[in-house]
Amino acid sequence: MNERILRDLYLIKLLSVSMIAKKFCVSEHKVNYWFSKYGISKRSISEAVYIKKNPNGDPFKFKIPKTRTGLILFGLGIGLYWGEGNKRNKSSLRLGNVDPNLIKAYMSFLEKIYSVDKHKLRFGLQIFSDIFPESAKKFWMDILNIKSSQFQKVIVTPTRGKGTYKHKSEYGVLTVYFNNSKLKKIMDGLIENFPLL
Repeated sequence: MNERILRDLYLIKLLSVSMIAKKFCVSEHKVNYWFSKYGISKRSISEAVYIKKNPNGDPFKFKIPKTRTGLILFGLGIGLYWGEGNKRNKSSLRLGNVDPNLIKAYMSFLEKIYSVDKHKLRFGLQIFSDIFPESAKKFWMDILNIKSSQFQKVIVTPTRGKGTYKHKSEYGVLTVYFNNSKLKKIMDGLIENFPLL
């Protein structure tokens, strides 16, 4: 089998071994043999799964900030994720807060810096039991201009006595999700390699 064609199909066009085998009417074993002969490294399982989930390529694209405003937004977005984001999940970027302006700023960062389609964002809402779920959901939908279909099931937590929480979370805690392991890894890398003064 031709090395240049194999490299093009596997490394550029991102076809799987099984797809290449079908294309040439040979066994996967034969394709693997030629990969080994030509020193073509095979993808890990996680890389293969990622490609299968994103057959048209990454659902994001980094735009280098070229203005002062863009640079500020880039720094702000990284800072928000660092301070408010959930770093434990390996497959998605998650950030939760009660402040609509903070959520808006983070969404703007994803849209303008990483070209994330706003309609691909998902939202989780956690409220106390004395808050009406539909009212809270409508609040976030209106203020962020998002659709009901982007929401997961609203989580209702029992109220624990009287307190000042209502002023802080009158409409609950909203979590923004962008399910993409590659962008998650990039963001985590930016934080890990941040030059501390």
